[in-house]
Amino acid sequence: MTADRAIVEQAAAALAGASRIALACHVGPDGDALGSMLGLATAAANQGKEVVASFGSPHIVPPSLGFLPTDLLVPPADFPAEPPLMVVLDVGSADRLGELAASVAKAGTLLVIDHHVTNAGFGDIALIDPAAAATGELVYHVLDVLGWEVTPDVAMCLHTALVTDTGRFQYANTTPTTLRIAAELVAAGARPEVIGRHVYEEAPFGYLKAAALALGRALLDADRATVTASLTEEDLGASGITWAETENLIDLLRLTTEADTAVLIKGHSDGRVKVSLRSRGATDVGGLAASMGGGGHRLAAGFTTEGNVDEVRERVLAAIAEYR
Repeated sequence: MTADRAIVEQAAAALAGASRIALACHVGPDGDALGSMLGLATAAANQGKEVVASFGSPHIVPPSLGFLPTDLLVPPADFPAEPPLMVVLDVGSADRLGELAASVAKAGTLLVIDHHVTNAGFGDIALIDPAAAATGELVYHVLDVLGWEVTPDVAMCLHTALVTDTGRFQYANTTPTTLRIAAELVAAGARPEVIGRHVYEEAPFGYLKAAALALGRALLDADRATVTASLTEEDLGASGITWAETENLIDLLRLTTEADTAVLIKGHSDGRVKVSLRSRGATDVGGLAASMGGGGHRLAAGFTTEGNVDEVRERVLAAIAEYR
């Protein structure tokens, strides 16, 4: 275990002593956020705890993660305003909780479990370890201290967290500890072939149309070793899909051998522009995203801003040099 043992034990004690637990993760949850939250929620419910879990609006489970057990999920409106124990997972700062942030200040005890390097530390108990490959890794350590059973459902959730935040164990954040935990989760009932199929090998036909539109606009800035592409709300309408079904599109851009940095810019009809960033290692996209009001990790990050797609692209390109 690389996480601070004393803090892991504090987190375990808080969970063990609680009869009612409310869990939250960041808006637009990815595999680590949702997997970590649902894995811990399921393990707690199996212990007879009264458990609810949620994330901020838009409260839509990404289609690629719909295979995870979601029976404990509630809409944000049903999340307790003053939870006795609130557990926040995979969140670098409270503002990433959307409307659920209102419960943070009113929680009896706030437990934060996270691995973002940008997390300055908040909560009564802050289990934060940037060296962990995923928040799911930290949840596994807590469950190990608690002695709570890792059932097949729990194992599926936590293995999904590891798989997605390590890029199928190919990113540099993959450590021997990560792989040992992954092996334990498979032994407990996680099915890598099911996770891999749902997360990486399934998409509606409209995704191909949307990808064609975005890749048709791809531009390579050789001086900055950056490839960019964009997608708009109109593109989604023409393709018959939703934003939630475009999460893997950034991985197509990352294939560009001439680029260290890949940038996918999504223009929403309400004026918001969401930007996904990936780096092969030379560029700290986490720092770049943080400077734009977002966050993430050195090799994978994102932010939301306003403007038009072309303006945002130029802002990102101008900032690239500062983070290399």
